[in-house]
Amino acid sequence: MHLMMNLPPNPAATKIQILIVEDEKIIAMNLQESLEDLGYGVVAVAASGEQAIAKAVELHPDLVLMDIRLKGTVDGIQATSQIWHQLQIPVIYVTGHSDQATLERAKLTAPFGYVLKPVKEKELYIAIETALQRYEREQLLSTVLRSMGDGVIVVDTQERVKYLNRVAESLTGWQNLEAQNRQFTEISTILHEQTRQPITSPTLLAIQQDCIIHLEDQAILITPNGREIPIADSAAPIKNNRGMITGAVLVFRDDTQRRLAIEHNLSLERAHKLSNQITELQRLDQLKDDFLATVSHELRTPLSNISMAIHMLEIVLNRQSWLVSEASVSDSQLIGRYLKIMRDQCDRELSLINDLLDIRAIDSESYPIEPTLIQIQQWFPQILEAFEERLHNQNQSLQTYIPADLPTYSIDRQSLTRILLELLNNACKYTPPNQTIRISVQIIQSPIGQSSQPSFPFSPCLQIQIANSGIEIPAEECDRIFAPFYRIPNSDPYRHGGTGLGLALVKKLVERLQGTITVTGDQGWTIFTLQFPWSVG
Repeated sequence: MHLMMNLPPNPAATKIQILIVEDEKIIAMNLQESLEDLGYGVVAVAASGEQAIAKAVELHPDLVLMDIRLKGTVDGIQATSQIWHQLQIPVIYVTGHSDQATLERAKLTAPFGYVLKPVKEKELYIAIETALQRYEREQLLSTVLRSMGDGVIVVDTQERVKYLNRVAESLTGWQNLEAQNRQFTEISTILHEQTRQPITSPTLLAIQQDCIIHLEDQAILITPNGREIPIADSAAPIKNNRGMITGAVLVFRDDTQRRLAIEHNLSLERAHKLSNQITELQRLDQLKDDFLATVSHELRTPLSNISMAIHMLEIVLNRQSWLVSEASVSDSQLIGRYLKIMRDQCDRELSLINDLLDIRAIDSESYPIEPTLIQIQQWFPQILEAFEERLHNQNQSLQTYIPADLPTYSIDRQSLTRILLELLNNACKYTPPNQTIRISVQIIQSPIGQSSQPSFPFSPCLQIQIANSGIEIPAEECDRIFAPFYRIPNSDPYRHGGTGLGLALVKKLVERLQGTITVTGDQGWTIFTLQFPWSVG
């Protein structure tokens, strides 16, 4: 029976086309009249479930008003299920008082509303508008979910699947309609990639713990055809307006490319480390070869000389044993000479060993540094005294420039002394006769330190220069001269002696004192420049 009400027509509703499914002709006519009065359009009236499905497929209405109880083999509930699953058209049930079992069946189809008979226009209008708004929201959400690049699976509190978006369908191999109301574990098998053991369902953990659950780093999804897909992301609980958990949503993605990228980066990093290790091993191997080549010679030659000297002493001593009365001064001189050879060679071996031990101590930062105050203008002449006789014998001249007003300086005296002795020894060794060695000491402004005052970008430092003429180190050799066992090409290491460790030790000592050392060649001069941060203790 049609009950008229003074409801204004809905301007927007003229676009809404509704299919009426009712096997009672009078009720169907009343519904059509009410809908038209409210401004809705009626595309058709169907009297059975079969007709309803056919009309829906043919006309694709915006909404269906469906009587639950219909004549024929397909009732309203079955027709609603097919229409929704096939066409995604919202359905409102128009029903009288039905039994509980029928209502429970109807609830499973998730209808968009109920209108009880006899139908009132106000209730019909509210039901239709509510259904259309809900459908619009759900379609928007469904569109968003379908458009997402990640897979989405929605389950209820019993872990029954309620929704899969297109990406989830693609990844799991299940269609949304096929998966609905199946257990989550039935449509998705998630294992740990390494152990191959099942991972506890993330949706179950999200429901039980009421928090976001992130997938394990090595989670893989096994598809129905046996394909393994690395997956990543998380599951979160779903709550209603009262804060009660009604299910969970799993958002996941194919993590293959990211893992491949990580593995690629790790491979590059491992390859880089391996390359560095190989380079370092090659360097160490070369260093070992250089060490063995140089040290073996340095050890073998003096030991041979010692052996020869001992042999000659044995001859002399044997001669004296049967010719004591004829022993001459020359024999004593020979003994003294050979003893000096033995002493010099032993000293050379000890120097080599000491240099090696000191380099090792500096590298391990166990070399002792004990700063003390020194008067440079008094201390420096003491260093030079040890070279006066040598300079005189080799006919070399020495020029020094040491200001008399230098302030007291704080530095490790033993280390600085050793540095200067080595550099002066080299200068004397490589300077030809009739050539000059120059030494200068001064305080300069250098960027070697950091000033606390922005207006002074340079800090004072102690600079010592030792230069010798008559020989110039090639520019391309200047950076290599401090390497262990390195010798300048075309030089005669056996004429000059030495172990090849002196300058390497000097550089390490200078750096240990937080200073710098450079070597340059200029117009027949070789110049070593030392700079140390200024400190007054």
